[in-house]
Amino acid sequence: MGMSERPSEHGPAATARRAPAFDPQLRAALAARGERGPVTPENLAAVQERDATARPRPTAETLRDGGRFEVEELHAPGPRDGDGDGVTLVSARPAGATGPLPLLYYLHGGAMIMGNAWSVLPRLLRAWALPLQLAVISVEYRLAPQAPYPAPLEDCWAGLAWATGNAAALGWDADRIIVGGKSAGGGLAAALALLTRDRGGPAPIGQLLLSPMLDDRGTTFSSRQMAGRDTWDRTSNATAWQALLGERHGAADLPPYAAPARATDLSALPPAYIEVGSAETFRDEAVAYADAIWQAGGDAELHVWPGAFHGFDTLAPHAALSRDAHDTRTRWLQRILAR
Repeated sequence: MGMSERPSEHGPAATARRAPAFDPQLRAALAARGERGPVTPENLAAVQERDATARPRPTAETLRDGGRFEVEELHAPGPRDGDGDGVTLVSARPAGATGPLPLLYYLHGGAMIMGNAWSVLPRLLRAWALPLQLAVISVEYRLAPQAPYPAPLEDCWAGLAWATGNAAALGWDADRIIVGGKSAGGGLAAALALLTRDRGGPAPIGQLLLSPMLDDRGTTFSSRQMAGRDTWDRTSNATAWQALLGERHGAADLPPYAAPARATDLSALPPAYIEVGSAETFRDEAVAYADAIWQAGGDAELHVWPGAFHGFDTLAPHAALSRDAHDTRTRWLQRILAR
């Protein structure tokens, strides 16, 4: 090979070569899933239709699991933007639990273009509702591009305000509410923590941010490093942010509630649990968000799982790394609820 043909030590090929290797168990699960192309503006509608058809949506009876849980659909008034007809909240709690329970107010993933409130509940109930004796609300927020920003966030805000205001009647402890979510839901939970701070309440006691989708700009090293490798890469991510923000995507004056990585003031926020994979598009924005909370004097616990891609624990729930991540999240929840 001549000198002119030698690959650059700093170009795209070198970046790809230096990308973190996937954990062996996770790599095997990824290989078993098979190749899937990115989400693009051209295939977005088809992806949404396929997701709506294929994603499991358990019934309330299924979620009750033979009487182990009390499950009901609740309906909160629509957000104050006036565009919503109301927000559906799927509420679940251990059957027979007495006294006001702490509440995990959970926002599902799906890049704000996919997903639903019901499909995430079976795992949440098994993982936390029963062993920690807490109630769970999963929010059916509107999706982009049919409902762009701020509609999804305002739905989450409206549901939280209503749930807090009606906590006593419904058996929740309004002073022990944790907001949480995964991927897009993690980004929404971070935005909701900022919004509750700036609107003067409700006041969550913690924010559980799992591989959060925080930054619309797509300029981090990890977003370039993991292009074409992660299960959710920069092409799909840009498509989702464009669907959510439209012409405001990438704008210099985008508010932090739209993309929490834009926030310049992360003070006075509830304690945060932030996790991400080392081999994940969102790695650097999640690490930067934790660092910004620390710089503001706040409380953040950060975990970067080695060799993990986006959604690793969903794709490979029995992998050792997935079990470690679950146990670590659970211990954080226990500590926050015990304060």
